[in-house]
Amino acid sequence: MTMTDETRDPTDEVLPLRSLVLFGLQHVLVMAASPITAVFLVAKALNFDDAVTVSLISATFLICGFGTILQSFGPAGFGARLPFIMVPGGAPIAIFLAIAMQTDVQTAVGAVIMTAVFYFIALPVFRRLLTYFPPIVVGTMLLLVSVNLVRIYGGTITGRPGTEGFADPLNIGLALATIVLTVLFARFFTGTLQRLAVMLGLVGGTVLALLVGQVDMSGVLDGPVVAVPQLFPFGMPTFNLLAALPLIIFSIISMAEATGQTVATAEIVGRRGDAHALVPKTIRGDALTSLIGGMFGTSLIITSGENIGIVRATNVKSRFVTAAAGVILVIIALIAPIGRLASALLGPVIGGTAVIVFAIIGVIGIDLLRRVDLRDHGHMFTLASALSMGLLPILVPGVYGNFPQWSQMILGNGLAMGTITAVIVNALFRHVGPEVPAQTELAVAKAETAK
Repeated sequence: MTMTDETRDPTDEVLPLRSLVLFGLQHVLVMAASPITAVFLVAKALNFDDAVTVSLISATFLICGFGTILQSFGPAGFGARLPFIMVPGGAPIAIFLAIAMQTDVQTAVGAVIMTAVFYFIALPVFRRLLTYFPPIVVGTMLLLVSVNLVRIYGGTITGRPGTEGFADPLNIGLALATIVLTVLFARFFTGTLQRLAVMLGLVGGTVLALLVGQVDMSGVLDGPVVAVPQLFPFGMPTFNLLAALPLIIFSIISMAEATGQTVATAEIVGRRGDAHALVPKTIRGDALTSLIGGMFGTSLIITSGENIGIVRATNVKSRFVTAAAGVILVIIALIAPIGRLASALLGPVIGGTAVIVFAIIGVIGIDLLRRVDLRDHGHMFTLASALSMGLLPILVPGVYGNFPQWSQMILGNGLAMGTITAVIVNALFRHVGPEVPAQTELAVAKAETAK
């Protein structure tokens, strides 16, 4: 007895091979900017040599491909069996870099592995934890992520003060040109090309740098063609709970995002049954993928909402299409010249791309905060106190330099300190003592009218 079209779940449709490859490639093109940009940013910020960069970009594509296949097939409850694509998230990359620059890259890798394990531990109770992460807290965290990373990558553009070539007008001009090109591509392109505006801006900035003789591409085709990702490329990880805290805190937000993406995707593809029952499978897939990714030196690799628009636009709902995309990603991972291309790109161009990418994260945070009534007493003090504690170590580096070393891990990390402050102050107003409900804009308007 075979399933009819009426009884078959839409996600289980197996398309002809040619269609699988073409539709899978489309998913890859839409998400390709994320792993490429992530590796470029990490490699330049941490001054990785060419060999490490090649290994890291290979590992990132490999783990993205593995995770995509895992989410598409969902063996043993790891993965939701939905058309998901896995990518390194922008905020996790920002936090990974902050940890690496405050301590070292081994500690950052250890934080990824610890966070992946935390996913499994927190999964049974994560819905209760979400109570402490309303939009006022998440929006504040994203805003601090943005400010911190713009500061860091501003230094990639200008160089270090006091060094030769600091604030070179040519370098600054290339960075600004990269930003302008990205905006123009986002404005005038449509469809897939519009979604690739960040990557196209990076390419455009690189072309300009080539035209003015600032980029050397001579070594891109030298060396082996096949790349084999290296296990623990930075040596054995260091496990430091205090240093890992910002990434662990983010994982709760990531689980909330995974919940929304799972429910939304299940609805779009017409998946039968309770969509919420799929959420733990999605999160377990994220956790396993990130755990393996950490062993190869990547940051968290998580489900992406980028491909939901593709599924809606094309009405192609088959999870075998994203599985094909996963296979393509694995193949890309084994092509060494892509990694060597990353190491050849110019720092100011990378910096220009990074500034606009991480500024967009700030815009997302502002959008969340826009939905909060900041005239409310509790919301006002939550945001003000979180920005005070979060921005101080970001804008005044070394402010806690004379404090004990163990306390600097938290106090000196603006992302962690700001987020923790937001959680505590918001809980103080909402969950401690008599409940103080947040005023709605309508209630405020009525109060003002009554006056």
